[in-house]
Amino acid sequence: MSSTAFDFAIVGAGAAGLQLALAMKDDAYFHNRRILILDKSFKNLNDKTWCFWETGPGRYDSIITHSWDMADFMSKQKEVRLNLSPYRYKMLRSLDFYAYARKQIELAPNITWVQDEVVLIRENSYVEIQGTLGSYRATHIFDSRIPAEFGNKGDSYTRLLQHFRGWYIQTDADAFDASKFLMMDFRLQWNDTTSFTYVLPTSARTALVEFTLFTPMLIGHDDYDQMLRQYLSEMLKIETYVINEVETGVIPMSDYPFYKHNTNGITKIGTAGGWVKPSSGYSFKNSDRFSRKIVKNIKDGVRPSAGIAIGRFRKYDSLFLDVLMNRNELGASLFTAMYTQNSPERILKFLDEETTWLEDQSIMRAFDQSLFIRTLFKQFRRSVLG
Repeated sequence: MSSTAFDFAIVGAGAAGLQLALAMKDDAYFHNRRILILDKSFKNLNDKTWCFWETGPGRYDSIITHSWDMADFMSKQKEVRLNLSPYRYKMLRSLDFYAYARKQIELAPNITWVQDEVVLIRENSYVEIQGTLGSYRATHIFDSRIPAEFGNKGDSYTRLLQHFRGWYIQTDADAFDASKFLMMDFRLQWNDTTSFTYVLPTSARTALVEFTLFTPMLIGHDDYDQMLRQYLSEMLKIETYVINEVETGVIPMSDYPFYKHNTNGITKIGTAGGWVKPSSGYSFKNSDRFSRKIVKNIKDGVRPSAGIAIGRFRKYDSLFLDVLMNRNELGASLFTAMYTQNSPERILKFLDEETTWLEDQSIMRAFDQSLFIRTLFKQFRRSVLG
C-alpha cells in the first residue's frame, strides 16, 4: 500500500496537537509545507475543561466560557482571598476550542485533517505511520501518544495521578458569585490524601464543581460522586440542583524523562512530551508556549524539542512530587503554605516558570525546609546508588 507523503505529521488532535497546527498555520514559513493531522476522533464532543491564566487579551478570549481576576483558597487552617491582577484566570471548554481550531485549520489549504487511528509508527529515512484506514509518511512526526515505557514502574521516577470528576450543575436559585472562583478547597478530603474541590461559577446559578485528587491510585466513580454530593450539601449548602454534564479525567504527574523518546524524526508532544506541569497538572498554556518554541526551532534549523524543559523547574517539580508520593497527607498543608505566604502574582509567575532564581527562593521559604532537604538527599543517594 502506498503512503501519502507530508512534510510534518501531528498525531493527536488535542490541545498540544491543535495548538502546534495553529502555530504552523500562522507562520508563513510553513505555508508551502504539507501538514497532516491524525486523530481517531473528529473532536466534536466536550471531553474536558482547560483553565489557564494570562495578562491582557489572549488568542482565545472570543471562546472562553468565563474569566476571573479574584479567587479564594480554603483549607481547614486558613482562608484567603487572592487578587490575581494583572492576571486573569480563564476557563475554556474543549468543544469550543476544537470548533475554533477546526475552523481555522479549514482555511489552510496545506493542512489535511484525517480521522484515523494510528497503530504503528516506523522510522527509517522518513517516518511512516500506519493507521487503521491508511498509511502516511512524513519527514517529521509530532506524536502525542504516551510511550509504553512510561508504564514501567520498575524505575526510580515518581508517578502520581491527578484524577477528578466534575459536575456542571444548575440551581433553581442564586447560589454562586460569578465574580470569583474557588481555586482549592481542602476542607473536605478523601481519607488522608491530597484532595480538594474547586468551583468555577459561570453565573449566579451555574458552575463546574470538581473533586480532584493527587494520589498514586484512582478511586471509584461512586466515591467521587459521594464527595461531590457531600461538598455541595455541607460546604455550599446546596441541596437542589440539576447535573447538566459530567467530566472525568486522569492526568499523569511525573518526573519521568519523556524527552528521551524524541528521535531525529519523531518529537513527543503534549503529555507524552512532558508538557504537563508535573506538580500542578496545568498544560493548556504550555501547549501554546511550547508549540511556538517548536516553530522557532524548526525555522532556526535546530532540534524541534530544544529548550522545551527548564532544568531547575523540573527539579522543583521532582522534589514536590517525591514529597506528595511519600507523604501524601501533607498536600493540604503544603498548598496552604504556598498560597497564604506568597502573592498570587508570584505564585502564577512561578507556575509559568518565569520567575528568577531569587524569586524561586521566596516561594520555597514558605515550605518546611527540612522536609525538602531530606527529600533532596534521598534523591541524591538514590541516583548515586542506582
